[in-house]
Amino acid sequence: MAQKHQIKVGIACIARKTFDFKAALEIFHSIQTSTLQKISNIEWVIIPDLVIEIQDAQIAAHHLASQEIDAFICLSGTFALGHLILEFNKVLKKPILLWGLDELPYNGGKIRLNSVCGVNLNASNLYKAGVKDFHAIVGEKQSELENWLDAIRIITAFQTAHIGIIGYRAQGFFNLDVDELDLYNQTGVLIDHYELSQVFQMPVEDSEINSRKQQVIKIFDISQISEDQIEKVALLTAKFDQFMKANNLTTCAIRCWPEFAGTFGISPCAAMSILQSEGKIMACEGDILASMSMLAHQAIGAETPFLADFSQVNFKEDFALLWHCGVAPCNLWDEKCARSLDGYFAGGKGVTADFVMKPGEISLARIDYAPGEYRILLQKGLGIAMEKELKGTYLKATFSSGVRPFMDKIVYNGIAHHISVVYGNFIKPFEIFAKLKKWSTIF
Repeated sequence: MAQKHQIKVGIACIARKTFDFKAALEIFHSIQTSTLQKISNIEWVIIPDLVIEIQDAQIAAHHLASQEIDAFICLSGTFALGHLILEFNKVLKKPILLWGLDELPYNGGKIRLNSVCGVNLNASNLYKAGVKDFHAIVGEKQSELENWLDAIRIITAFQTAHIGIIGYRAQGFFNLDVDELDLYNQTGVLIDHYELSQVFQMPVEDSEINSRKQQVIKIFDISQISEDQIEKVALLTAKFDQFMKANNLTTCAIRCWPEFAGTFGISPCAAMSILQSEGKIMACEGDILASMSMLAHQAIGAETPFLADFSQVNFKEDFALLWHCGVAPCNLWDEKCARSLDGYFAGGKGVTADFVMKPGEISLARIDYAPGEYRILLQKGLGIAMEKELKGTYLKATFSSGVRPFMDKIVYNGIAHHISVVYGNFIKPFEIFAKLKKWSTIF
């Protein structure tokens, strides 16, 4: 698993002295060592003492706010005053996890924590106050905690991202448009626009071009392309790399046709394949929301997201082909077929990567917009080994819901035709993220 996006999270334990608050404090200390310290890429800001009185909550909230936390965990050590969570929220205005504890063995017939009832109280108070970006868990379930933390990673990755669109969306792809200020309102993302010519004119060192050329020759079978095309792939790889660094871009969406090959001499697919294998997020055809879907996958630890079209279906054998013209990260090759470069695309100018992608468990996600609503398409699947039969990069896949129902969800919900795909199970954090953002999910 790749490194997850770094976040800063505050945590406090609330309690009431009419319950076993001393036991609650012991559990809180135990959670810090047994659970919190095991989770990577988190900076914890911990309120060490129990928060019992209203003034305690006010002081703790201002301390957490001064630390600029990304989210807040309220551990209900016991049932507590309903004021406390509202005082925290008043100051913090961050997503909240309400964490309840399993009840302890009864002591002489008396309930000791009543923690779950405290979660109920806090959830009701927040909800009726119009605060709905909270999530709740009960018990020391690290997987549930990490799913929520991963949802926060997505939120924070968007808020800190610098996304560029190079050129514009591809010709006729109206469905990829975004309302930039509404997207900013929803996610904090600001998009900067660059012309294709700015990439073409990006200065790079000869040593970098030569290094990239050797990389191209090492990775791919280049027998089907010319020396000039090899040189152009190396040059463009160096230019894209330098352009993203120079402009501090987290992701970019590129108008990769129709002008690109005619002006630069090749399409950008092969160069993008190489750079994506190195961890860069680059989306085809000016698709900003695709780049954000890929960024979200990366933020929660998925390695090397790739963009695919839901391209072909076989209802009889119940599989689909996830294909694109030749841009998938070259490290996802199945290691069996020839991994080659080809000039078939853009009227013979090319250059695209050609290979079958490795089999394995996959997760698909698409953040998408339709008038008045954001939604996320989610699907689990399985990549299946196949022979190399086509140009481009592709994966044969089956889906947990079946191919026809999945296609119907895409078509009848008007989902755009690009999907971010990763290896592994990365579904639950998107569900929680959507809930926190009040977006709908499509399964």
